[in-house]
Amino acid sequence: MKLYVRAEIVKDEREKLDDIFDEVIYDPWTSDGKRFYEDEMAKVMEEINPDVLITELDQITEKVLSHSQNLKLIVDCRSTPENIDMDAVNKHRMPLIHTPARNAEAVAEMLVGSLVTYLRQIISSNQWVRDGEWQPGTTPYYIWKGHELYSKTVGFVGFGAVARRAAALLTPFGCKMMFYDPYVDQSSGDIKKTDLETIFSQADIVSIHLPVTADTTHMINMKYLSLMKKDTLFVNTSRAAVVDNDALYKVLSAKKIEGAIIDVLNTEPPKTKEDLKLALLDNVLCTPHIYGSTHEVVLHQSEIAVDAMQHFFKKDYANAKLMNPQIMDGVENGK
Repeated sequence: MKLYVRAEIVKDEREKLDDIFDEVIYDPWTSDGKRFYEDEMAKVMEEINPDVLITELDQITEKVLSHSQNLKLIVDCRSTPENIDMDAVNKHRMPLIHTPARNAEAVAEMLVGSLVTYLRQIISSNQWVRDGEWQPGTTPYYIWKGHELYSKTVGFVGFGAVARRAAALLTPFGCKMMFYDPYVDQSSGDIKKTDLETIFSQADIVSIHLPVTADTTHMINMKYLSLMKKDTLFVNTSRAAVVDNDALYKVLSAKKIEGAIIDVLNTEPPKTKEDLKLALLDNVLCTPHIYGSTHEVVLHQSEIAVDAMQHFFKKDYANAKLMNPQIMDGVENGK
């Protein structure tokens, strides 16, 4: 079998693939920073004609699949395969492995770091020093007095891998926590399941962790944003589409809440000043969609992907991290 690798996989895990495949073509997009869009990907797949593809950013469409005559399995190094046309994959009855929680640690750590950064006014006070404002007679101890995480109530909207890891990291700070997630049946230890109204009206920090679906698009709207207390900090490290950002702008610009930490914008990269209006507010800390970007994510995705492939080829489909396990109906599970 031939394997075509378009995602970065660490050496130790690549060596395990040598035991499975007769030929491995390692051409990660990170080698030149270039993703393949539909036409180029279709051409490359027709030329290489692999049995298995590991990808991360490349566009996989009906056209690409139609030019992939030998393809038997796709592995996407993403938690949510946004680069892949799932309808086309299912039409071709193509098994698709994904790598859930590959960047959960990265996002959770930066979330906690950003909360401390915002609450302790680290960026502003650093700029104050750099601008030469720390002069005799000034009192930075009082000027830049911030807030602790201790005793703050954090409300998670969505309680998947990232939120759970963030909750674990926040526990030693003495935070109180609650969550809303219709797909989680019950409370988790001291972290209580509740409704959206309770989270938005009672939490000191509201942290959004939602995928983009028909149900979640603009789910966080003025109905909920208007419930927040004046000293509430709003955080969105998931996707811009799940929040009505025009409503969020109104709340923030009117100083009806303390502020916001956002890693996602409606238009990325921003093209106009209008695209940047949230980021330009003085009570917003905005980063360029980098919460899940660490060198260690490559290690996590490598381990998850290779382990899932090993299970797949042993016909242990239950542990193969399949996005579309239904297409394996009729195949004996693990036998």
